[in-house]
Amino acid sequence: MIDTPGSAELTTRSDERAALAEAVELLPALPPADPMDRYAVRHVTMLWLSVDKSEHTRRAYYADLAAWLSWCARTGLDPLRARRADVDAWKQTLTVTGRDGLPRPAAPSTVARTLAGVSSWYRYLQSNDVTDTNPIGAVTRPKRAKTSPLPALDEHSTATLLDHVESRARRNDTEASWRDAALVALLFYTGLRVSGLTGATVADLGTDAGHTILRYTGKGGQRDLVPLVAPAVRPLARYLALRGDREGLPPERLTGPLLATTPHPHDPRKPGGKPLRQRDVWQALRRFARQAGLPAAGSISPHTARRTTGTLLLAHNVPVQKVQDLLGHADIRTTRDRYDAHRHKLDSSPAHTLAQILAEHRDG
Repeated sequence: MIDTPGSAELTTRSDERAALAEAVELLPALPPADPMDRYAVRHVTMLWLSVDKSEHTRRAYYADLAAWLSWCARTGLDPLRARRADVDAWKQTLTVTGRDGLPRPAAPSTVARTLAGVSSWYRYLQSNDVTDTNPIGAVTRPKRAKTSPLPALDEHSTATLLDHVESRARRNDTEASWRDAALVALLFYTGLRVSGLTGATVADLGTDAGHTILRYTGKGGQRDLVPLVAPAVRPLARYLALRGDREGLPPERLTGPLLATTPHPHDPRKPGGKPLRQRDVWQALRRFARQAGLPAAGSISPHTARRTTGTLLLAHNVPVQKVQDLLGHADIRTTRDRYDAHRHKLDSSPAHTLAQILAEHRDG
């Protein structure tokens, strides 16, 4: 039997579709929406954004497309008649705003990601016979650096951060403090993308073959699961127990986001219960890293936890295929090249092994 969505879920989906349609209506350089044409470019664009994409990917693709269409509008170009030369001209104008508020040329990785987003749009239009060509198909894209510019913490720093947030939770023994401890533990012990964690619900917790597991939505909308080890289950269980006490429910009867905002102590208009936003996670990690005295506190991000997970496992000789499976990488080269920060470290270089081998056969 197929489960039928409840009225609240249907209302939420309807609101999301309306918001997406409104956003697509704001895109420049496209012909006006035609309600009588189911294959009108704006309608197809809305479907492209809504199908098989996480919220994070949807926002990124929308921003990429808006940048391209804005350039088309400024230069008087019909995007459905664009050619490779047009994309090459636009590519050279891509900029980002630095922390000083000044524009600067976009990094190669940003250019490559932006081109990929717009190319995805053209491919979807092609598959629906809305356009005949993809002008980005033949455009040369910058090669991404093999080594990720994002930091990974070493073992000592990782343990220091985990100890700090759990010690803080034990001192305060509040719902919010244990939620924060659970958040950091889940990030580092599972290697999940932040969207997979912020999008998880209490109902996604379960057991399988004697393991506590968390089901989550991965990249591309794929559902998967990850085991939760004891150091992650411990703060999570305490958090859910305190949350259940406040709501008058046993933990197993809780509903809603796995990690939720707590009621504001002085503002009844903010009852809590909403999922943490990615920005909340980002800010919390940096705050806790500063409190723990980590040198990398200023550059830490949710992806730092994910990269740290992969880096530490590979550094301790866990097979790359197992790390790839845990992190959910479609291409093993992503795991090998961008997460193994120890690959080129001096102390683990195979040059040392070669020296030992030859030393047995050399004089002196």
